Amino acid sequence: MSKQKDKERIHEKRRAKFQELQKKIGITFRNEKLLIQAFTHSSYVNEHRRRLHEDNERLEFLGDAVLELTVSQYLFQKFPHMSEGQLTKLRAAIVCEPSLVKFANALSFGELVLLGKGEELTGGRTRPALLADVFEAFIGALYLDQGMDAVIRFLEKTMFPKIDEGAFSHVMDFKSQLQELVQRDGSGTLEYAILEEKGPAHNKEFVARVALNGQELGIGVGRSKKEAEQHAAQMALETLRAADQQ
Repeated sequence: MSKQKDKERIHEKRRAKFQELQKKIGITFRNEKLLIQAFTHSSYVNEHRRRLHEDNERLEFLGDAVLELTVSQYLFQKFPHMSEGQLTKLRAAIVCEPSLVKFANALSFGELVLLGKGEELTGGRTRPALLADVFEAFIGALYLDQGMDAVIRFLEKTMFPKIDEGAFSHVMDFKSQLQELVQRDGSGTLEYAILEEKGPAHNKEFVARVALNGQELGIGVGRSKKEAEQHAAQMALETLRAADQQ
């Protein structure tokens, strides 16, 4: 009897955690079993064969495709002057394992994963591949439960702001994009200048300016002169795109 009570207590505690997650992300699953499945590792299923459990591998497969499509659509719309090669490179940086692990950790997904004892003991809860898979499985579960619009709304809160903040700018060549745009329009000549150097030698910060025919288009800050110039070019692109839309 006590074993049964222990199981019931564990089940209630687990359910409370999943309800807490739903409150945190502002999404209520219609089918909570899908949500739990997204966090169910195959090792847990193997150790609980008597009870009906499904692991998250099929949801991960679906989520991978949904994530690739939604990120592709976002990048296509946000960067109208970016080439196919650049878009592919940027998307790869966003949906790669290290990036998905960061998103999973930001949402404390690791705490919710249902693992077998062996996987738990060997540190599975913090294993990067496992966390990335869980994030993809969650996307797959959300898509099945509420459709593509719900996935996009979720990514607008979690992933897309990071893209906007320049978290993946290390793989984006904004200077080349700006040069290409200016040459195509025959607008004139671009000039970059370092306006300021701040901070101690081991932690310097640079402020760069980019101008078109002497008129300032953007200011950028970075840990190196190149990074500052890239951020200035990014701001310039946004300025020019906003002007085009008016």
